[in-house]
Amino acid sequence: MGVPLRQQIRIGSYIIGQKVRGNERYPLVLMLEPLFQCNLACAGCGKIQYPDDILAQRMSKEECWEAAEECGAPMVSIAGGEPLLHKQMPEIVEGMIERGKFVYLCTNALLAVKRMKDYTPSPYLTFSIHLDGERENHDASVCQEGVYDRAIEAIQQLRDQGFRVNINATLFQGEDSEDVASFFDTAKELGVEGITVSPGYEYEWAPRQDIFLGRQSTKELFRGIFKAGKGRKWPLSHSALYLDFLAGNQKYQCTAWGNPTRNLFGWQRPCYLHADGGYAATFRELMEETDWESYGVGRHPKCRDCMAHCGFEATAVDDTFRHPLKALKVALRGPRTEGPMAPEHPVLYDVEQESGNPEGGDTASIPVEMVGGRTVHQ
Repeated sequence: MGVPLRQQIRIGSYIIGQKVRGNERYPLVLMLEPLFQCNLACAGCGKIQYPDDILAQRMSKEECWEAAEECGAPMVSIAGGEPLLHKQMPEIVEGMIERGKFVYLCTNALLAVKRMKDYTPSPYLTFSIHLDGERENHDASVCQEGVYDRAIEAIQQLRDQGFRVNINATLFQGEDSEDVASFFDTAKELGVEGITVSPGYEYEWAPRQDIFLGRQSTKELFRGIFKAGKGRKWPLSHSALYLDFLAGNQKYQCTAWGNPTRNLFGWQRPCYLHADGGYAATFRELMEETDWESYGVGRHPKCRDCMAHCGFEATAVDDTFRHPLKALKVALRGPRTEGPMAPEHPVLYDVEQESGNPEGGDTASIPVEMVGGRTVHQ
């Protein structure tokens, strides 16, 4: 299927406009989390640890629309939690589309078949289905049998109804490159528009802490995947340079502001993956008052092993516009799978800042702070 031409033109024009105006920092994708509640309890998830009173909360449709307008990013990724649990989600999506936003509605697909009648196919709406590999791997990842089959059914029915469909895959420790390559073949056969893939972020409060990839393991895994994938033409939804980065060939620093996060507590600092800097009341405050130089690989302990697309895809996109010939060469040959890897960033913080992760996701020990007059568990 491919990303619609209108979306490619819109995003490209937006980036060029930002550069013409001399803006160094600008958002590409709004990461919107209107709820944290979910109908699964995945082993690598850092969201489900919140207490019941927080899990019961929802952002209103007006708050969601205001966030999109305030941010101005052309794309909105609606995550959670499970967005389809939000009773106002059809209205939220409709309002985003009316505002000209390209919406990626992230879902584990358990409710997709039941709720798809509430949505209308549109070039501005994509159902992004969470799928972490073939049946055995995915069901193990989400800690529940049968979820893979229901996700596959949802993909097929959504496509039959004319919806754009994307697969969102997260890779963890123990993955085999040939198995991942086989999974990408399956996704291609399903006819999905794209495959978004990322190494799992090491959430401090995830139920399991033994499943996350380190940076070296990530690079070696993706080199194996790309080597196995030569000539197989998978519909990966990433810039060529981000894929080259995953294979260890680009020395990139995180561009956290490229995918700003708005959730129940406000604008999350510094990024979608951790809130070490607390929350800003407005998008402008987030952009202008966040100490961005304190975060990133080598700058902050929680950024140590991160190579997630929500942090580095914006960096790769910016590099693509700065060095189009380099990007074209990588796009034509694919990520390099042999030879030396790019050097890592030096570690600038005191290694004693790094604290060991807890053995489990015990919410009783989660730090508490006050945000907007409310008690919040981080």
